[in-house]
Amino acid sequence: MIHIFRQGSDSSKPTLVLFHGTGGNEHDMLPLAEMLSPGSSLLGIRGNVLENGMPRFFRRLSEGVFDEADLVARTHELKAFLDEAAAKYGFDPARLTAVGYSNGANIAGSLLMHYGNLFSSAVLLHPMVPLRGLTPQPLGGVSVFIGAGVNDPLVSVAETKELHEMLASAGADVTLHWSSQGHRLSAAEAEAAKDWLDGQSFN
Repeated sequence: MIHIFRQGSDSSKPTLVLFHGTGGNEHDMLPLAEMLSPGSSLLGIRGNVLENGMPRFFRRLSEGVFDEADLVARTHELKAFLDEAAAKYGFDPARLTAVGYSNGANIAGSLLMHYGNLFSSAVLLHPMVPLRGLTPQPLGGVSVFIGAGVNDPLVSVAETKELHEMLASAGADVTLHWSSQGHRLSAAEAEAAKDWLDGQSFN
């Protein structure tokens, strides 16, 4: 998979695995990640699927309607890539934090549902429920920050609450942060995610 890895300067920090939104690339989330966790190693990944020339992490049938078979296959593909990247770059696979926006948050959520504690923590910004009808793997010990907008035209308040309940019922410690903007990221949302991540323990 096309990606970029930047070795961090602080070994006490987790490695951040970055998942962009539709039309993004492996560089898009780097500035946000550097703000969220200064000194962390960063692994930015480009989605392997193209939709009208725009990279995504899995196919969709229409707006908000996912190709679930492709989503599952891409989830397993990403897990294999993360295993390979850990071996190649030498980061600790037990100390990973996912940071995903929109489509990237959805694939990160799918990875959590399929693989449980693959990430010790996750920052999911404007995510949807990736899969229904799938009981998530146990998520005890995993902390999740969900950033959501009450005016988000793509992700309803009800869907955000459904994802919150789904992850929490699997044992995750979920923090839900609401803001007034739509589907875009805001500085206040990023600051809230940073404050939350600062409060996590990665020992």
